[in-house]
Amino acid sequence: MTIPNSIQEFVRNRANFRCEYCHYPEFLSTSPLTIDHIKPQSLAGSDDVDNLASACRRCNERHYNFTVGIDPETEQEVSLFNPRQQQWAEHFIWSADGTKIIGITPTGRATCNRIDLNDERRLDRFIQKSRQLWVQGGFHPPRSDPRQENPNSSGEIV
Repeated sequence: MTIPNSIQEFVRNRANFRCEYCHYPEFLSTSPLTIDHIKPQSLAGSDDVDNLASACRRCNERHYNFTVGIDPETEQEVSLFNPRQQQWAEHFIWSADGTKIIGITPTGRATCNRIDLNDERRLDRFIQKSRQLWVQGGFHPPRSDPRQENPNSSGEIV
């Protein structure tokens, strides 16, 4: 990677040592989070700090060189979430149990779908199982993140 260590540290610190897409906490990892190019280098994205995001390996690999995705609700192509230009809480909310990220805007839904933030393409839903353990340990989700209220007995969110 051509990004100097000082810039990598700045990006990770700016993100509060969390993945800026799924909010995975770096301290649960065996290595530092990666640096993601929001606009990929393959599409002329720069190493400028305004184009860099802290990302877990999972999100970085799945983000790949995509900049748009399909909103499954509207079936329209929209830009993916950009942590330098948008606020996470305006596009996402955690499920009541803290195991799933729910897109609440076209951008949020398209990002959840494109990056597969909830491992819905995996039969074992590995990330949801991991998050369940993190919730039990009190490590997740971040207290500052919005979360659905607990459903009432009919299953509605109240």
